[in-house]
Amino acid sequence: MSADVSSTDAAPARRTPFWLELVLAIGFGLFYAYDAWEAVGNLVGVGGIAADLGTTLSATGWVVLIIAVLLPVAIFGVAFLLGRRRSAFLQSALYLAGLAVSAVLYLDVVQLFGLGALLV
Repeated sequence: MSADVSSTDAAPARRTPFWLELVLAIGFGLFYAYDAWEAVGNLVGVGGIAADLGTTLSATGWVVLIIAVLLPVAIFGVAFLLGRRRSAFLQSALYLAGLAVSAVLYLDVVQLFGLGALLV
């Protein structure tokens, strides 16, 4: 009385084609790269402002600005890993949610610290 499992019982997993995964990763990766590049610009710009004012960045300033550079890269990595082997719609939703999280966290940090707290 063994149960015979036929191939029709197991539905094949719907997987996004590799080319579409690649297009999504590259397309959204450009937005994440822009976020990281913008953070590098802020790091250089605030450093220049500090030099013009005859001061330097505080330790908190360095940490905040470096985290702002690394955060979009880390969030992209998490969205990429969570989106693997999922539908294209879910991958896109994860990338969009990651971009929103990156923007919100950066704005929170800017609001919390402000330019004055980043300088010595």
